[in-house]
Amino acid sequence: METLANLESFVRSAECGSFSAAARRLGLTPAAISRNVAQLEANLGVRLFQRSTRRLTLTEAGERFLGNVGGGLESIQAAIADLTSSAGAPAGVLRLSAAPAFGRDFLLPLMPGFLARYPAVTPEWHFDNRQVELIADGFDAAIGGGIELSPGVVARELAPAHLVLVAAPGYLVGRPVPKRPEQLAEFDQLAMRSTQSGKVRSWMLQGPKGERMPLEQRPRMLVNDPQALCSSALLGLGVALLAVPDVLEHLESGALVRLLPDWHVDAGPISLYFASQKLLPAKTRAFVDHLVEHAREQQWPRRFDARGRGLI
Repeated sequence: METLANLESFVRSAECGSFSAAARRLGLTPAAISRNVAQLEANLGVRLFQRSTRRLTLTEAGERFLGNVGGGLESIQAAIADLTSSAGAPAGVLRLSAAPAFGRDFLLPLMPGFLARYPAVTPEWHFDNRQVELIADGFDAAIGGGIELSPGVVARELAPAHLVLVAAPGYLVGRPVPKRPEQLAEFDQLAMRSTQSGKVRSWMLQGPKGERMPLEQRPRMLVNDPQALCSSALLGLGVALLAVPDVLEHLESGALVRLLPDWHVDAGPISLYFASQKLLPAKTRAFVDHLVEHAREQQWPRRFDARGRGLI
């Protein structure tokens, strides 16, 4: 009879495509994962993976074996997770991913209450503007937008991800207030170059009566970080398109002014990503419930919505 550790090492390695990624997910060393898989192969008398220095691929026998054992392993883990979450208190390291600005301004403030409520949980925050692969990168949960829903991952919407056009009041002195998106060509435009593609992303503005118009950008200056883009706008260097959470504080204080208040970009939802609910350990379930409750109490859906709400 094969051990659960050997089977889990095999299944996670197949899902992640490498022993290293599987090790991060399971909290083991790559050597331990490799050893478990090698033991499984020796016991079965077949090679399950083709190994190279660059990638790990399943053999034909490996694919067939994964199809036969994958569902059974998930069922066993679901039973263990259900028992643990019911009988045990949330505990352990909780690996979380979020964008730096959103994490600092809206997620870290949750931590005093969360840690007081769950003292045995150790949150490990990773703040990065890139989109993570939740399972392959070994995260328990991630907060952001546009993360691919790979098998075993679910998303829970927290608020809309709307972007608005902003500028510093000093920059607007002596300049006419734009009434239409095409008039933005008369202003210095600040833009962000994607760190992943190296391109300046094109955006579609949505108007008050269902109008849609591409945002024509001829950047006066480019950066590769949303906080740098916000800082550039605060310095009076021009007009920037930024997510509502990144500029909400500055709009409320008057440090930035919203342009074209009837227009915005809809970038989809801000979501909380985590593994299938049936497999959630107690620590992850505790965080999911805590964050969803906080978002509701702080009225994130209303505060982050740029449509017809008089956002300054």
